[in-house]
Amino acid sequence: MPEKYIIWGSKGHAKVLSDTLALLGHSVCAVFDNDRNAVSVVDGAQIFHGVDGFDYWKERADNLTVYNGLVAVGGGRGRDRIQIMNFMSSHDINLPVLVHPSAFVSCSSKILQGTQILAHAMISAGCFIGKACIINNRSGIDHESVIGDGCHVAPGATLCGEVKLGENVMVGAGAVVLPRIQIGSNTTIGAGSVVTKSLPEGVVAYGNPAKIIKENIQ
Repeated sequence: MPEKYIIWGSKGHAKVLSDTLALLGHSVCAVFDNDRNAVSVVDGAQIFHGVDGFDYWKERADNLTVYNGLVAVGGGRGRDRIQIMNFMSSHDINLPVLVHPSAFVSCSSKILQGTQILAHAMISAGCFIGKACIINNRSGIDHESVIGDGCHVAPGATLCGEVKLGENVMVGAGAVVLPRIQIGSNTTIGAGSVVTKSLPEGVVAYGNPAKIIKENIQ
């Protein structure tokens, strides 16, 4: 059944989400962005700016409980995604899991609200994916892995079995994390890296094998 969505964020990721919603038969009714100069990238959806813009839209919208919300803020900005989701939730906007029709999600895995599983992504058996995560195009998360809130697994990245990510971890495009590796919260893995050893929280690491190069200042 067609559903109504709003998207917070109006850059490239909003286009990705709107295309996915169209494939599922849903529509985007409005776009929001904190940048006052942002324009809507979703055809037919008006843009509103900041909290003031949301309040203006809210006063003219239908019952807010009929709307679903998605956050189009990617990269290592998991805390921002969660903050925006909390704002939406406080206004009775629903925050469903979004799964692209071409993605595979095991029936034995659990995925929390607001997480996005995009085109050709794979979530294997017994995984746990926290809220406000982005599991991007062609990425794979193998069996019994645990992904904390606000993580972003970029296109083509591979997490092997029993990997554990803390909160707000960014795994760059094409990176590989070997089995049973643990990565601490707020850590960034560079694109194309191969992670062969567990990493602490709050660092940036890249290379093959991945090595810590600096603290992750956020």
